[in-house]
Amino acid sequence: MRKILTLLMTAVLITACPACCSPNGNNSVENNSTESNPVEGKKAAYIMYMSSSPIFELWSESFTKTAEDLGMEADTFFCEDSDEEWKNRILQCAKDGYDGLLVSHGGVDYSWEFLTDVLKEYPNLKIATFDTSFRDENGETKTIDGVVQLFQQDSELAAALVEEILAMYPDKAAKNEPVTILQVQEENYIIAFDRRQAGYQVYETEERIKTLEQMAPEDHLNPVSSMQEVAKNIIGKYNDGEIDAIWCCYDAYARGVYKALRELGSDIPMVSVDICDEDIQLMAEGKNWKACATTNWTLNGEFACRVLALEMAGQYDDIKAASCYYEDPGMWMEIPSVVVTQEQIMSGQNITVKNLSDVAEDAYTDRSFMPSCDWMDSALKD
Repeated sequence: MRKILTLLMTAVLITACPACCSPNGNNSVENNSTESNPVEGKKAAYIMYMSSSPIFELWSESFTKTAEDLGMEADTFFCEDSDEEWKNRILQCAKDGYDGLLVSHGGVDYSWEFLTDVLKEYPNLKIATFDTSFRDENGETKTIDGVVQLFQQDSELAAALVEEILAMYPDKAAKNEPVTILQVQEENYIIAFDRRQAGYQVYETEERIKTLEQMAPEDHLNPVSSMQEVAKNIIGKYNDGEIDAIWCCYDAYARGVYKALRELGSDIPMVSVDICDEDIQLMAEGKNWKACATTNWTLNGEFACRVLALEMAGQYDDIKAASCYYEDPGMWMEIPSVVVTQEQIMSGQNITVKNLSDVAEDAYTDRSFMPSCDWMDSALKD
């Protein structure tokens, strides 16, 4: 395992080093730990490149509730997988006087230049990003002053799922035989999938797994039904026993794969990234869907809103003091991951994302990685 973790660290797109505290060793807010709320009355928005899905609805609800608890107005905009809509919505919100924007899943080939230009035109605007990588025309990693980039621990999500699959086939491991995987993956589509590929690929390099082929939906506006049709056609090409497991980079795609497997009457096990109520219901059937690697989507929106609010308040030292902050490359934070298994889901009654904490690891509901300060703690008290 030590070797795997070492390889994973070299495989991720950015080598990072967590900062456990701010440079002066305290929660420096310029001692604006006060009683006043510097974001009260301000306006924020969550702008998502992709179409709406259950996990991003959870994100939106959490973001909105946190913003309202902090005394802000909040809106959500989904951009239906359109680069132009994503850009136009950001520009429109900037023009309309929003104080802060949480923008999600921007393209790697344009986000750095585009957002840099937006902030030149609107220097008082604050922006935080999720699953949005900054690179220049030469592919070099960049940062934008004042913009915090948020990600899940994507490489760890991917690796945890491979480990779940490997545990299903101990005999193959004993014989040094690779486990055969049909991979649901889209490279060069969104940065999160590429980061997950980095964690997955370590196991290919070590020849512990063998990828039979990759598959992805053909229609991104209807990912479940499209993935069901694609998966049914591809799985049908293989003989019984040729596919050991199916690894899915995203739960919306996984729902399509699951439906295809049930339609085919197949018992091939599958694992996936992310979780929502529908995923839980399908896992609870006790069939193919064996595990999800995820973060807590009911908390992710809160985390993003906290970061954006601290940007808007100019309290970057409080952001840097969080345990999930990385000094290299800077302005970079990652949400810790956890695995939720079918056995855990089936151990409880009527499990949903709202009571998943009853059966999941304690890490699932941990908030200790989130940044905060006195006025924010006061505003967010239950």
